[in-house]
Amino acid sequence: MLIVMPALNEQASVGTVISQVKQSLPGMDVLVVDDGSSDDTAKLARAAGAEVARLSVNLGVGGAMRTGFRYAAARGYDVVVQVDADGQHDPDEVAALLDALDDADIAIGSRFAGKGAYKASGPRKYAMVVLSFVFSRLGKTKLTDVTSGFKAMGPRAIKMFAAYYPAEYLGDTVESLVMAIRAELKIKEIPVIMRERAGGTPSHSPVKSAVYLGRAGLALLLALVRRRPAVDSSDSA
Repeated sequence: MLIVMPALNEQASVGTVISQVKQSLPGMDVLVVDDGSSDDTAKLARAAGAEVARLSVNLGVGGAMRTGFRYAAARGYDVVVQVDADGQHDPDEVAALLDALDDADIAIGSRFAGKGAYKASGPRKYAMVVLSFVFSRLGKTKLTDVTSGFKAMGPRAIKMFAAYYPAEYLGDTVESLVMAIRAELKIKEIPVIMRERAGGTPSHSPVKSAVYLGRAGLALLLALVRRRPAVDSSDSA
C-alpha cells in the first residue's frame, strides 16, 4: 500500500501530515510528489521519512498523481491512497477507505455522506450538486462528493491510471471518474470528516470559485465527449 501526497508549497504542513500518517498507519509507504514547489516542501518531506518525487514544473494535482500511479505500478503496489499535504485529510479515516476496497476498485472519502459538518457554499455548492446528480446516474450508485481528493484505489484502478491519468483542471476528479465508470470499475463512497488546512494557501481563490460552476460543467462535458486510448484495466493477478 502506498500513500501518494501531491504537494505544492506545503512546507508549513507536509512534515506534520507525514508524521500523522506514519502514526496512524505504521508501515505504510509514503510518496510525496513535489509539484514544482518553490519552498522547502521536498526537503521537509524527506526529513519526515517520505520518499519524494520532484517535478521540475507545476503540473497540477492530476500531473502529480499520474507520477504517483506510475511509481506505484512500477513497484508493484496493490493500493494507492491519495492524501492531501495540507492536513485536510485525516489519516485515521484511511482504514475505512481501505476496508471499502474489499468490494470496490475506488473508494471516495465523502464530506457530504453524513459524517461531519462540512458545507460548501456559492458556485462550488451548485457545481457539487450538479456533478453529484450526473455521476450518480452515470455510475448507478449514489455519489455525493465527486470532487473529493481523498481516495483509495485498488489494482485495476492503478493499472488504468498509470497508463493515463488526466492532468487538466478538475481532470483528477471529474474526468478520472468518467474514465473509471466507462471502464466498469466499481466505485464506492465512504463518509469522512475533512479538517481545516494546517497551513499553506488554498488552491481555489475567491475569483476561481466564482467561475467554478462553469469550469466544472465544461470539464464534465469534455470528459464525456473525449475519446481516450483503450486501456485494459483488468486485474491480471
